[in-house]
Amino acid sequence: MIEVRELTKRYGGKAAVDGLSFTVRPGRVTGFLGPNGAGKSTTMRLVLGLDAPTSGSALVCGRAYAELPVPLRTVGAMLDAKGVHGGRSAYAHLAGMAAGSGLPRRRVDEVLDAVGLDPATARRRTRGFSLGMGQRLGIAAALLGDPEVLILDEPVNGLDTEGIRWIRELMTSLAAEGRTVFLSSHLMSELELAADHLVVIGRGRLLADTPLREFIEADSGRGTLVRGPEAERLRGLLENAGARVSPDARGGWLVTGLGPEDIGELARAHGVALHELTPRRSTLEEVYTAMAREEAEYRTEVRG
Repeated sequence: MIEVRELTKRYGGKAAVDGLSFTVRPGRVTGFLGPNGAGKSTTMRLVLGLDAPTSGSALVCGRAYAELPVPLRTVGAMLDAKGVHGGRSAYAHLAGMAAGSGLPRRRVDEVLDAVGLDPATARRRTRGFSLGMGQRLGIAAALLGDPEVLILDEPVNGLDTEGIRWIRELMTSLAAEGRTVFLSSHLMSELELAADHLVVIGRGRLLADTPLREFIEADSGRGTLVRGPEAERLRGLLENAGARVSPDARGGWLVTGLGPEDIGELARAHGVALHELTPRRSTLEEVYTAMAREEAEYRTEVRG
């Protein structure tokens, strides 16, 4: 597990991370969300021992990163895919990492094959790599030690559609093996497909620590799209039953205050035909954006 307890990091008088506590558990993909400047990258750096906390702790498998006997075998990370010497080949970069951690050279070939970097590309200097190729190399480095824990910052950045699907399937398969997968991404649609759990922060503080489905389903205001040949009669029945009815941009009525089952029963009881009865589910992006907006408004009110 990754265990963050009352973690705080201050730069001068500013708290980049402020009393943050959460646990990232094995066997699931945990998404890490927050706007730019929320403290996500700082938190990941603190977990990996790249920065020292002002107070609090961050443990990986029960130990501080610096206390792990062979860190690469326990936790694999990619925070900056560009953090590779441009004069080295991808193969040389990974071979140096493997040698430093006592890993067999064959492991380099295995991870290069796993991320789709062919031998010819792997022998090229990395300064000529595209953004997507650099991301694949960064993921290969994270996988090199066959770690129990993976920490990835924006792993799909620069990948094409096939690459994005590949990283999604890789993350879910690793979690299914019982590993701990912790990743941040601004691509909400992909995170919604890959993540089982969410940790959401804002201004260095915890806003949510919850299963992804519960996070989305907590927003119950999306309503139900209803269409039928007797639109005005249907509207009257719905409003008389206490529902709130408004026109939908694509036709039909958007109904809140009554669930789909109640709407269907009401229409049947009055002999009104329905051509569509579709619950409107919020997306992760919609719910997250609303939360971020409310947090920003609250902070403005507090400062005011």
